[in-house]
Amino acid sequence: MLVTTVGMRTQWGKLMATLSEGGDDETPLQVKLNGVATIIGQIGLFFAVITFIVLSQGLFSKKYHEQMLLSWSGDDALELLEHFAIAVTIVVVAVPEGLPLAVTLSLAFAMKKMMNDKALVRHLAACETMGSATTICSDKTGTLTTNHMAVVKACICGNIKEVNGSQNASKLRSELPEIVIKTLLESIFNNTGGEVVINQDGKYQILGTPTETALLEFALSLGGDFKAKRDETKIVKVEPFNSTKKRMSVILELPGGGCRAHCKGASEIVLAACDKFVDETGGVHPLDKITADKLNGIIDSFAGEALRTLCLAYKDMEEGFSNADHIPLQGYTCIGIIGIKDPVRPGVKESVATCRAAGIMVRMVTGDNINTAKAIARECGILTEDGIAIEGPEFREKSLAELLELVPKIQVMARSSPLDKHTLVKHLRTTFNDVVAVTGDGTNDAPALHEADIGLAMGIAGTEV
Repeated sequence: MLVTTVGMRTQWGKLMATLSEGGDDETPLQVKLNGVATIIGQIGLFFAVITFIVLSQGLFSKKYHEQMLLSWSGDDALELLEHFAIAVTIVVVAVPEGLPLAVTLSLAFAMKKMMNDKALVRHLAACETMGSATTICSDKTGTLTTNHMAVVKACICGNIKEVNGSQNASKLRSELPEIVIKTLLESIFNNTGGEVVINQDGKYQILGTPTETALLEFALSLGGDFKAKRDETKIVKVEPFNSTKKRMSVILELPGGGCRAHCKGASEIVLAACDKFVDETGGVHPLDKITADKLNGIIDSFAGEALRTLCLAYKDMEEGFSNADHIPLQGYTCIGIIGIKDPVRPGVKESVATCRAAGIMVRMVTGDNINTAKAIARECGILTEDGIAIEGPEFREKSLAELLELVPKIQVMARSSPLDKHTLVKHLRTTFNDVVAVTGDGTNDAPALHEADIGLAMGIAGTEV
């Protein structure tokens, strides 16, 4: 094993570094209150000086007429001090001392009302900042969508099949070669972060993320046995999914000898790592340009139907793989492409329209395929004719001059990394002076949540890093 980076130079270190950038900025209300206090203070000071000058002039005129200008008594000094006290009183009265307390009480009341709506506000200032938001950068999965996923389409061995319940799945199994079914179930049941357990009622219960749950439900509907498949092989190494690589991999030790790597993740990324594919007979053939274009077209068609796409692939390896070795990144065989439906939440389109009517720009920032993101964005009313949809890698390559022209038009950013989201929020705040609200449901959203004026952490999974 070769260590290339440690500490703050690792991906986790870079993510942590973004959290330490900048400090606590003043909220829009604080800026306005400070401005009002400054103006009132200046006006009060002006009138205090005028009052002191007028009163003192009367005293000096009196002393002048009495020809006692150079003769001052204790009473004269007290009278002059009284004039100064009056001037100071005007300054003190002019400063709105009760305003901060009144604002704090009103924000505390708003915070209590939001808690009744199941929204925990960690900072009082966030209550008033939310009312000043001009831009919302929203995640897609679980925020705009229900996060209740199900496999509705699958392209196995080059054939597209509808998957609607166990009947369609049984029909799909009967049409596929047994070797393909075996490899498919082996991939889904072993290359997963989920579990299939039997509950108290004796029924299957799936534990895991919505995406993992959808895949495991699909495998079970094909007649797969989770425990039996797990017992057939030994897991040598697991590489969990991360938002940078957008893939998850596992190495299995096969019962007949040898090892096999299984990989799943973002369709276009995993497909690009494949150089072979499985045909309708179960045979393995080199992945030529025509077949690759066909599979990419299927990915685009699935994404155009607002489906979340995953590509499953495997690679046979020789024995002797250890936990210290790296999981291969290339040379895989494509098993198939899975299309997962994640319905849009009820009322999202109306909420987006309400935000637009209030002058708030809503932007979608997601790690999904760009065609899937565009389809969901159109369904939600986020993507308009004059808006731009861009991918994270393309966004990263833009110069500062190009970003100045591009950022105001961006309505959808797909295949984005945590730093892409952070960069977008930073430009919106610093360059365009927007008040930005960011929604997130994972630790990868922490940099953007920290950078934003308002960070909205959603769901059970927190964003505390």
